[in-house]
Amino acid sequence: MDPKMPVKRELDSSGSGTELNSDIKIEEQSTHINSNDTTEVQKIKINCPQCDYCTYSEIKLENHMKTHSERNIYKCNTCDKRFSCKSILERHLIIHTGEKPYQCNHCDKCFSKQSNLVQHLIVHTGEKRFQCSHCEKYFAHKSNLAVHQRRHTGEKPFQCSFCGKFFISSGVLLQHHRSHTGEKPYQCSICQKCFVSQSTMALHMRIHTGEKPHHCTICEKSFTSKGDLVKHNRIHTGEKPYQCNHCEKCFTHQCNLVQHMRIHTGEKPHKCNYCAKRFLSKDKLTIHERIHTGEKPYKCLHCENCFARKDQLVKHQRMHAATGEKS
Repeated sequence: MDPKMPVKRELDSSGSGTELNSDIKIEEQSTHINSNDTTEVQKIKINCPQCDYCTYSEIKLENHMKTHSERNIYKCNTCDKRFSCKSILERHLIIHTGEKPYQCNHCDKCFSKQSNLVQHLIVHTGEKRFQCSHCEKYFAHKSNLAVHQRRHTGEKPFQCSFCGKFFISSGVLLQHHRSHTGEKPYQCSICQKCFVSQSTMALHMRIHTGEKPHHCTICEKSFTSKGDLVKHNRIHTGEKPYQCNHCEKCFTHQCNLVQHMRIHTGEKPHKCNYCAKRFLSKDKLTIHERIHTGEKPYKCLHCENCFARKDQLVKHQRMHAATGEKS
C-alpha cells in the first residue's frame, strides 16, 4: 500500500476495532520506529465518529468510545462526561480540582498524573536516550527529538488559522496565536506585567531577582539568558554568523544585519513624530528628535555643558583633557 494514499478504517460504536463502516475519518503519516531506524511505519490519526476526539492510538480510541456507551454510569458533575469505572472518574476530576498529588522528591514540583512525574524525573537523572540521526544531539523525551528533527527536515506541520504561517510544534503555534488574540496569560507577581509564555515570564523575573545563571567561561560576566551569553561569546571568538546576501559583510548579531540590509533596500521604517524625515534605525530617530525637543541627556563632568549626542560629549571632553581643565 502506498503510504501517501488515504486509508479508511471502520470501527463499531463499541470501539471493538472490527471493520464496519466509513464514519471514522483517519489521516495517515509516515514516521520512524526510532531515531536510528530508517524503517517507515504508518502513523494514523483517527477521529471519533460521535464527537471531536481524535488520536493516533486505536487503543485510546477504543477506551474513548466507551464514554459513549450506556455502561458509563459514573458521571462528572462539572462537565457531564461519563466513565465506565469510578477510578477513571476520580482521575478525571483532578482536571477540575487542580489537585496535583504526585510530588517530585528532588524539587517542589507536583503533577496531576504519575506518568507526568516519571517524565519529569528524567530532568534530575540527566538521562537522554533519544539521539538525533542528523546532528547526534541527545534528548530526554522522544517528543523533544521529534520537534528537533523538524529543524533539519524543514517540516512545519502546525498551521496558524489566522495568517496561514506554519510552525514546527504545537507549543510554538500556541504562542504565535497569542500575537493575534493579544492573550497574555502569564503575569509577573511583582510588577503585574503579563507575558505570552511561561519561559518569557521566567526570564523577566530575573530582572527582579537579579539572577544571572549563564556564565562566560572566558571572562567573569554573567547573563540572564543563554541567548545573551551566546551573543556575548562572539566578542571573544570573533564569530560573525549573519552575512548580507547583497554584499560580503558579516555581523555578530541578527539585528545588525537587519539594519544593514536597509542600506540596500532603502527602507526607512522609523518616522519622526515632528517632521517628515525617516530613518534606518530607532536610535538614529531618537537622536534626530532631540533637535525638536531640545533634549540634551549627555552632561559634561567638568562643566555645565550638555549635548544631544554622546560623540559630541566625547569631543568636548577632549578639550578639557588637552587644556588640563577640571571642575
